[in-house]
This record gives sequence, C-alpha cells and structure tokens, in this order.
Amino acid sequence: MDRIPKMNKESSSEEEDSLNEDEMAWIPWYCNLKGNEFFASIDEDYIQDDFNLTGLSSLVPYYDSALGIILDSDPEDPLSEDQQETLERSADILYGLIHARYILTPKGLAHMHEKFKKGEFGRCPRFYCQNQPVLPVGLADIQGVDTVKVYCPRCNDVFNPKYRRHSHIDGAYFGTTFSHLLLITYPELIPTKPPQQYIPKIYGFKIHKSARERHLQKKITNSNTNNNNNNNQNNNAPINK
Repeated sequence: MDRIPKMNKESSSEEEDSLNEDEMAWIPWYCNLKGNEFFASIDEDYIQDDFNLTGLSSLVPYYDSALGIILDSDPEDPLSEDQQETLERSADILYGLIHARYILTPKGLAHMHEKFKKGEFGRCPRFYCQNQPVLPVGLADIQGVDTVKVYCPRCNDVFNPKYRRHSHIDGAYFGTTFSHLLLITYPELIPTKPPQQYIPKIYGFKIHKSARERHLQKKITNSNTNNNNNNNQNNNAPINK
C-alpha cells in the first residue's frame, strides 16, 4: 500500500474540487483497492470495541499505530516514507485479522452474503458447476501459512482465485470456518450437486478403472525392479582400501 493519511498532506484547490482517495476514510479506501474486492467493510464500532481485538496486539507489529491508521487517527509525529510503509503493512495485517473475526458475526455474515449473491468472489471454474458463485476460504487460521482460496459449495472443492491480484491475500483473513458458517446460516444458498460428471472415453467407450490400476501396478513393479538393480550394483561395487 502507498497511502499517506490526509492529515500529512497539504490540501490543494484540485483536492477541494473533487473527492479523491485522500479524502476517504481508510476502511472504504482499503476495501476499494484493486485486489481487495474480497474484503468486507468493517464497521468502526466493531473495531473500537477492545473485546473484539483481544489477543491481536501480540500478533501485529506497531499495533497501536496500525490501529490508528485504520481508524483515521492523527499521528503524533510526522512520518517518514519508510515509517509510513512499515505502519501501513501493519495496518494491512491488523485489518485482515480483525476481518477474519468480523465476518463470523451476524452483521459480517450478512455483508458477505450480499457479496456472494452478486458473485463478487468469482465463480467455480468447473464446467459442470455451471458458473456457481464461490466463497473465499483459508486453508489455515494462522496468518502467513497460505494465500486465500475459493470454495465451491456445489462441487465441494477449493481452487486458486481467478485473478492474480487476489493471490497476495492471506488465507487467515477469511479462515477455515467462514464459508461453511455462511452456508449454515443461509441454507437457501446451498446448491444442488452437479447433475453430471465428466466421464473419460476412448473411441466412445468408457475407460474401465482396471486399466488405470494395471498401469499403476506396472509402474510400481518397474520402480521396484529399478531400485533392486541399483541396490545390487551398490553391493557389487569394489571397496577401495
């Protein structure tokens, strides 16, 4: 991110003529960034409740300053470019961790419900899922383990997001619970399973599973034979004294 809070910039006549990113509150500005479309806009009341942030201060560097950026609080001292970049990275992490908690609340679920109905998280790439909307999901609840994936409730599988701009988002900012909790909360969203499944064929005939099994067995046999030959060669090799 590269955004210096508006209180650190001198206003100009052009800025006064039209609304720009420096006149926006940090949260809507952040959620409107290209690549951040998956995020919900968290209510400031939720963030200002210390109970909702329990335990996060030990996980985020410069926690207080990062929280101040998110809530548009004036910094006590002017910041250098390097300091600004460091604090904005911390704000990025902090917002993501708060987001993972917020989307499990009734209000957060309702917000994500609307985004899901609009297809804002993308659609399943499987042909037989018929453009089924997907949900963001994390493969872990710990920050830094993996990037966000998308979960298809029709085929019950996960995929990488369609656009590379979403590949930077940490999966922990959505967590392992959210997508499934949303479907339990709004059961009408649960789709029917795919009516069809692709069937591999050769000259119009379905490939029998025994063909694959024979191929795998042959591969295993060849591998074992090669290993035995290598072992015999090692055993017969002369020993230098």
